[in-house]
Amino acid sequence: MAIYFYNPNIHPRLEYNLRKEENKTFAAKLGIEFIDEDYDADKWYKLAKGMEMDPERGARCTMCFDMRLDKTAQYAATHGFDTFTTTNATSRWKDVDQVNGSGVRAGKMWGVDYWIYDWQTDKMTERKYQINAEQTFYKQQYCGCSFSLRDSNQWREEEGMEPIKIGATYYHDPVEDAKEESREVVDAFFDEYDHRNQTRDAKKEARKKLK
Repeated sequence: MAIYFYNPNIHPRLEYNLRKEENKTFAAKLGIEFIDEDYDADKWYKLAKGMEMDPERGARCTMCFDMRLDKTAQYAATHGFDTFTTTNATSRWKDVDQVNGSGVRAGKMWGVDYWIYDWQTDKMTERKYQINAEQTFYKQQYCGCSFSLRDSNQWREEEGMEPIKIGATYYHDPVEDAKEESREVVDAFFDEYDHRNQTRDAKKEARKKLK
C-alpha cells in the first residue's frame, strides 16, 4: 500500500505544499510509502487552455481527473501494484461518476484495476470527519486549481464572506465539520451554482444580440 501524490493542478504553491506535507506526515504515521511525484503545473495549464471558464464538474475537471489518474495508473502498473483508487471519490463536492469514469479509463489503459467503492455514504462521511478531527487535518477551502480558487472567492464575495486564507483553517469538530458536506448543503450549493451560471450565460447571450 502507498500514497501516490500527483497534483499539478493545486495552486498556489503554498497550498500545494500544505497538502503534500500533510499527506507525507500521515503516511509516516501509518507506516506506508509516500510517493512524491513531480509538480508539472505547466503541463496542467497547457491542458486546461480554453477551459478556464468551465464550471465546477465540467470538462476541465474531467481533464484534471484524467491527467492525474492516468499518471497514477501508469505508476501502479510499472511498480507492482494491481489496484488503485483516489480520495477524490470520497468527496460529495465531486461528481463521483465523473471521478470514477476517469479512474476506469486509466485502469484499462494501463492494465490495473480501479477500485470503485461507495465512499460517500453517511457512515463513511462520518468516519472521514472523525479522522480529520483526530488528526487536526488542514481544511481545504476550494478544490485546488487557480480557477476553483477564483470561482470560490467570487462566490464568497457574493455571499458577503471574506476571501479564502490559505493555511488558516483546520478540522476540530467532526459533527460540525461534517455538516459542511451534508447532502443537503452540497445539493443546495450546486442548485444555486447552476442557476447563477445559467443567468450569467443568458445575460451574455442577450448582450451579444444587442451588438
